[in-house]
Amino acid sequence: MTRFPFNLCFLEGLTGITLCATMNVFMPDQGQCDQLSLLLGNCEPAKPWQMLYLNTVLYVTGFGAAGIRPCVSSFGADQFDERGENYKSHLDRFFNFFYLSVTIGAIVAFTLVVYIQMKHGWGSAFGSLAIAMGMSNLLFFVGTPLYRHRLPGGSPLTRVAQVLVAAFQKRKASFSSSELVGLYEVPGKRSAIKGSGKIAHTDDFRCLDKAALQLKEDGVDPSPWRLCTVTQVEEVKILIKLVPIPACTIMLNLILTEYLTLSVQQAYTLNTHLGHLKLPVTSMPVFPCLSIFLILSLYYSVFVPLFRRITGHPRGASQLQRVGIGLAFSILSVAWAAIFERYRRKYAIEHGYEFSFLTPMPNLSAYWLLIQYCLIGIAEVFCIVGLLEFLYEEAPDAMKSIGSAYAALAGGIGCFAASILNSIVKSVTGNPDKRQQSWLSQNINTGRFEYFYWLLTVLGAINFCAFLYSARRYKYRAEQKFGIQEVVTIKQNTPARG
Repeated sequence: MTRFPFNLCFLEGLTGITLCATMNVFMPDQGQCDQLSLLLGNCEPAKPWQMLYLNTVLYVTGFGAAGIRPCVSSFGADQFDERGENYKSHLDRFFNFFYLSVTIGAIVAFTLVVYIQMKHGWGSAFGSLAIAMGMSNLLFFVGTPLYRHRLPGGSPLTRVAQVLVAAFQKRKASFSSSELVGLYEVPGKRSAIKGSGKIAHTDDFRCLDKAALQLKEDGVDPSPWRLCTVTQVEEVKILIKLVPIPACTIMLNLILTEYLTLSVQQAYTLNTHLGHLKLPVTSMPVFPCLSIFLILSLYYSVFVPLFRRITGHPRGASQLQRVGIGLAFSILSVAWAAIFERYRRKYAIEHGYEFSFLTPMPNLSAYWLLIQYCLIGIAEVFCIVGLLEFLYEEAPDAMKSIGSAYAALAGGIGCFAASILNSIVKSVTGNPDKRQQSWLSQNINTGRFEYFYWLLTVLGAINFCAFLYSARRYKYRAEQKFGIQEVVTIKQNTPARG
């Protein structure tokens, strides 16, 4: 039930956005605002209180999404019994099916919701999303008694904070001190953390081990902010060791964010007719989703057997290999985008469209963009799905949602990084005083989008090298029982803390 309040928060945000798009009082006067004025920034600006309201409901919606996204995948994976014979294969199929469901939602958003917006306006489009979210909340609430619930182990962030505080307090303590009793752990097979098994001690990040150093001065029942168990310390070590892998996927999320805007600007200058059907430019991002849908549908019948022959892995590729394959395809995607954009811009200039950037060129099809869309779709399937499975399996037992939150955090940082990168590129490459257009000019035909795509290609290649280094150093968690032979003797008969 911990996810339900965030669902309500998300629903409240969508309702607020619907009101913002429906009631004139929340909108600036749009009477003199056509498409060209909108692109050039000549429309009447919103009043400060209107922006305050809009930002508030957007942040409420984002807060709700932040509570849902890290929990929904891990909660779904929790429904499988880890003691089952086919647990690994079931988990692998679940994450593929989970991302397939997310993709279907995106397809509906880029087609049906766009259609509603074009025919009935933004209010109806956001209203339909709010209604759908309300139905989702109802179904989730009704099905709650049927779910398998993992025992809560308390606040993971509190346990992390306790380890950091305890290690800092004992930073000057020595592992060879005569005052040392040993590394603290509760007796028996069970951990002091609900929903978690014991974790064997490792030699990584030895400075954190000082949080588990039991000194004579600690007394019989020390505070958890002064003395932590070995398992609690190892949880923090695992979280730290996981960081480089999702950090390397920030670049992929940055590229995905750029595609949502740059490829749409490209599509405005191209012919989007498919036979007698004209596809709305705003629906062009549906094609990566369609490619993801197709690839996930064929994953077990085509990709797994193919990669099994190459890697010898029973599931085709390990989780880190899948992430690496995804990152490689993202580089290919932006490299192709740079090649095509150079051709598109040259074609536009040669045929007199240099300053008509809102006029589609009838003889140049927008469906050339499908190549980069397909490549980025493959990248998403391998990288994001592999990352979600990797983080779920490698995260500590009582911190599965924290592992999934890493993936969501990488996505959020990728969006922020895209905005920062755009601002830097516009500032460095453009000079309004000299009438020098930036690479990301509003007029795509006078800008140099291909240079920006090549920049993304170079950054992606550097990021891929960093991933290879991190993946090579990473060691998967072994399924092992808690051992008692440590660098320092662990006191097994110490009474457990509640």
